[in-house]
Amino acid sequence: MKAIGYHHNLPLTDPSALLDLQLPEPAAPGPNDLLVAVEAVSVNPVDTKVRAGMAPPPGSPRVLGWDAAGTVRAVGSAAQGFAVGDRVWYAGAIDRPGSNAELQLVDHRIVSRRPATLDAGQAAAMPLTAITAWELLFDRLGVPEGGGAGQRLLVTGAAGGVGSMLLQLARSRTQLHLIATASRPETIDWALSMGAHHVIDHTRPLANELQRIGVDGVHLVASLTHTEQHYPALVEALLPQGRLALIDDMDGPLDARPLKRKSLSLHWEMMFTRSLFGTEDIAAQGRLLAEVARAVDAGALRSPLTKRFGRIDAATLKTAHAWIESGRAIGKGVLEGW
Repeated sequence: MKAIGYHHNLPLTDPSALLDLQLPEPAAPGPNDLLVAVEAVSVNPVDTKVRAGMAPPPGSPRVLGWDAAGTVRAVGSAAQGFAVGDRVWYAGAIDRPGSNAELQLVDHRIVSRRPATLDAGQAAAMPLTAITAWELLFDRLGVPEGGGAGQRLLVTGAAGGVGSMLLQLARSRTQLHLIATASRPETIDWALSMGAHHVIDHTRPLANELQRIGVDGVHLVASLTHTEQHYPALVEALLPQGRLALIDDMDGPLDARPLKRKSLSLHWEMMFTRSLFGTEDIAAQGRLLAEVARAVDAGALRSPLTKRFGRIDAATLKTAHAWIESGRAIGKGVLEGW
């Protein structure tokens, strides 16, 4: 089968950073697995981080890719609720071969049928960020669906993939007042279109920007990028007993001591945790994807797709990785077809 992968951690300027490969087809699905024919994939910051820093297994290439939309080819003996021919979507597992391949094995518990109203590319743009945003909002920050009245949520880096889904989910499923950060005209417009009530500029002092819109503090923060840079200002902006949730990686340790005075709580979100540890509630990801699909088909959520790069091959994937690494990506980009 066709696939894209790498043998060494290399910058995109190196011709071998990503390679077109011919690999054996996956074995028959295990009891909990689906074998999926991949039709479209998207790119996320995790793709570029793993390519740059995670070595492949000894003697074989690493195939990247998590977001995928495809069609079920075979069903494991314990994978109830699915049949050959089902059109599905998922975000995969970080410890298994990725979706940048014609065929992929994936645990059925983190899969659902994809929205009927979206094409494969539009669908592939959503799963990883939808799961991350859902878990961050409802599980980590602890906002009940339909709740949050009288509370303000600050979302930093709101024009990216996770921010796009977080704003939509919070606007449609809570009563939170949403403050997003963005700094360019196009990202400001995007954040507003995704559901933000206000957009402030993260290149300016946060306290001044909040004061500009008449806000003296926020109850909740979702820090999606550059947390180290903004951390002191976020702690200052949080009201007593507030909650700070983050998803990005740190270059060094994070000092939690400044949180004590206000009794602030700190929450990490990593959407791969359930699949990586096989948690008892692993099937929650499949269920939430099914709920997101229903919301899309009902018109309550939309795909954050902004860029269709072309077919799934190494050259096109390099272009997509460069877009992510530029730090100027808005929404999500996808690759479609082989």
